[in-house]
Amino acid sequence: MLIGLSIRDVVLIESLDLAIGPGLTALTGETGAGKSIILDALGLATGARADAGLVRRGAAGHASATAIFALPADHAAFAYLDDKGLDYARDEDLVLRRQLSPDGRSRAFVNDQATSVGVLKDLGALLLEVHGQHETVGLLDVRTHRTLLDAFGAVGVGAVASAWSGWRAAREKAAALRDLADRAAVETEELTLRLSELDRLDPREGEETQLAEERALLGSAEKALADISAASEALGGDNLSGKLAGAFRALERARDRAIQAGAPADGPAVSRLAAACEAVDRALVEAQEAAAAIDGAAEAFEFEPDRLEKAEERLFALRGMARKLNVAVELLPDKRAEFAAKLQAIETSGEALLEAEREAADARDAYLFAAQALSAERRAAGDRLAAAVEAELTPLKLEKARFRVAVEPLDEDRAGPTGADRVAFEISTNPGAPFGPMEAIASGGELARFALALKAALAGREGPQPLMIFDEVDQGVGGAVADAVGLRLKRLAANAQVLVVTHSAQVAARADAHWRIAKSGDDTSTRTRVEPLSPAQRQEEIARMLSGAEVTEAARAAAKALIG
Repeated sequence: MLIGLSIRDVVLIESLDLAIGPGLTALTGETGAGKSIILDALGLATGARADAGLVRRGAAGHASATAIFALPADHAAFAYLDDKGLDYARDEDLVLRRQLSPDGRSRAFVNDQATSVGVLKDLGALLLEVHGQHETVGLLDVRTHRTLLDAFGAVGVGAVASAWSGWRAAREKAAALRDLADRAAVETEELTLRLSELDRLDPREGEETQLAEERALLGSAEKALADISAASEALGGDNLSGKLAGAFRALERARDRAIQAGAPADGPAVSRLAAACEAVDRALVEAQEAAAAIDGAAEAFEFEPDRLEKAEERLFALRGMARKLNVAVELLPDKRAEFAAKLQAIETSGEALLEAEREAADARDAYLFAAQALSAERRAAGDRLAAAVEAELTPLKLEKARFRVAVEPLDEDRAGPTGADRVAFEISTNPGAPFGPMEAIASGGELARFALALKAALAGREGPQPLMIFDEVDQGVGGAVADAVGLRLKRLAANAQVLVVTHSAQVAARADAHWRIAKSGDDTSTRTRVEPLSPAQRQEEIARMLSGAEVTEAARAAAKALIG
């Protein structure tokens, strides 16, 4: 519900703050007083097209309009705000504001958060409907007609939506299998080749880590064996052991010759030569023991000369295959299983495709059966709605007009979860004239009354209603017809908030609240003001509307009778 409207520097309004209540509010005043400015300002706040001409002449800055709505917590506007990422609180008012500069540029705000004019327009479509001489928003949009018909006829689409979901899932499954079958020949050759390569390679889980550790260990062992071999070579042959043996024999000969030359066996020279022989002998024995230990250490390694090469070849083969398949080495076993599964699926895809196509055909039949039943239900509801609308037309001076609900089948590729129907409201304004869209056939005044008749027929069937604005819906009618218009507006206002701009006393008399729009000013400036009327003022205004410039006692009595 719209609870407040603030206007600053819009056309003839310098500053205006309006509090708006529930039910039916009438806006009256002399022609040219500025009643349409109120609607223009509300349109400005809710995203309607605007130009620089709305900015009041002489205004110091920009024009602005602010509309304040109090909404139930489950209103669709909140879901829209969620989608747009705008902050709000469900227990607080929704504030829409628009500023318009003299150069025609505008800025939009939702709860003081800057946004686009498009967001205001979308929110406006959720919050209000305008029915007037030149514009009827909502009812003229054929996209809304199916929803309105379903609401009127309490038509449920649950069975069709469920059948549609089943058909769509079956079609997607069949399409996927068909695509697999189309690609089977090429994929089979490629998959077979890759699987045979993996079978030959036979990758095992964790093998890369194991081979990397083995390669590191074998590399270290090979270096150790090389060092052992060098040590063994240094001790054997003509190296250290040979030299020690030669030194021992030379020392023995020197000792023997010293004794032969007459040196005492226990003399210092012979004793020292003997000690040297013993030392060299001990060194020779230890060198031989060291050589034996080195040979034992080499044998303890149990090293296969080509084992490192084999480990490296295996590791390189695994990594090469991983690069070819663009996966990590540890995923090669999974890839092998995947290829095998795909080949198995291809081999059985023919039977699976036939079964999926049978399921899709059955699901299609189930959907079409449900959609046909829904179409029949909609046609019956359309007949009831047409009768209800036509019952409203005669009192609104549209007795020659006809209304119908066209329910036409859609092509199968345009069907969906809401059925296979195109629903359109059509009218004929004269006997024998063809039916067509309301906006193409009806005049401005007729269009507003058609909208009123349709809203009256739909009353109570559509769920929560937006603010409804009727702009001079009584144009060109009076007397009983104007009273019929007022009566229907009053009925609508029982479950919705309605604003009506009217020149008819019969319509204004039905209102719950009454505003008078008037001009004031002098030769240099003119202003529009809005006056909420007290009961006495309201009676006087309706009397003026009945009698004209001079209000008579008879007019006052008639006004009192109209108000009741």
